[in-house]
Amino acid sequence: MINTTRLRLHPASENEMNEFIARQSDEELKAAYTQMLNGALDNPEQWAWYAIWMIELKDKTHIGEFCFTGLDTNGVAEIGYGISKEYRGHGYASEAVAAAVQWAFKEPRVKALEAETDSNNTASKKVLEKCGFVLNGKTGSEGPRYTLKR
Repeated sequence: MINTTRLRLHPASENEMNEFIARQSDEELKAAYTQMLNGALDNPEQWAWYAIWMIELKDKTHIGEFCFTGLDTNGVAEIGYGISKEYRGHGYASEAVAAAVQWAFKEPRVKALEAETDSNNTASKKVLEKCGFVLNGKTGSEGPRYTLKR
């Protein structure tokens, strides 16, 4: 569990992840979340590095999610995040990502975090830049890649 000024962040349990996946109507998201669940089940000692993390307001209102895509042998983890439309524009994504970065860098094996975002997603680019990520010159399937080194 990570607490910030306005948010509570926690890795979902297996039950929470199954329920969350069942509620998804977008097949691509459902497949991605299922892959996360499988990664967590295959690596229970690294659950938090594969699980869907729930982003909630202090009153437990669910407003979004973030996740890591595991921690590779080079000490690099990718982070992804999303905030529900009705909660965007209030700095919640920046607050959640900043807290996730702090949490991740407490793990001595973590050398860097990476993220990518659609080149047209100005809000997401601002979140990454505000949290210290810089363009690394690579492009992934979603767009430009960013890195934040320890």
